[in-house]
Amino acid sequence: MTTTKLTGHAPVLLVQDVRKALDYWRDKVGFTDQTPYGEPPYFAIIRRDGLAVMLSQLGAGKTVIPHWQVVEKMWNVYFWVDDAEALYAEFQASGAIIDYTLYTTPWGIKEFGIQDLEDNDIGFGQIVR
Repeated sequence: MTTTKLTGHAPVLLVQDVRKALDYWRDKVGFTDQTPYGEPPYFAIIRRDGLAVMLSQLGAGKTVIPHWQVVEKMWNVYFWVDDAEALYAEFQASGAIIDYTLYTTPWGIKEFGIQDLEDNDIGFGQIVR
């Protein structure tokens, strides 16, 4: 048995334009801690509240197929939050692209979803059961 432990994670989203994605995630979703690589940027690590997402530039002529287009109602990224209502209100005010509105699932999660500029679905949920 190993004593090594995992210390974090960072989902990777493929994007058409890293600069535009950085602006969206900063201005609309609040990921203000941003580290882009290259000029123009081809990769970036963005953070909010200690959680990271990586953004990677797609190759020329390539397109993203969001998970929800392959598996119905499936996210590309899902975040657990402590106040889904407050975050939902923040994203409404910032102009984030709301994918589905705040509701409580039958299994006790208050959740909602947004989309990024590539139509990737990002879910946010709070356990309320």
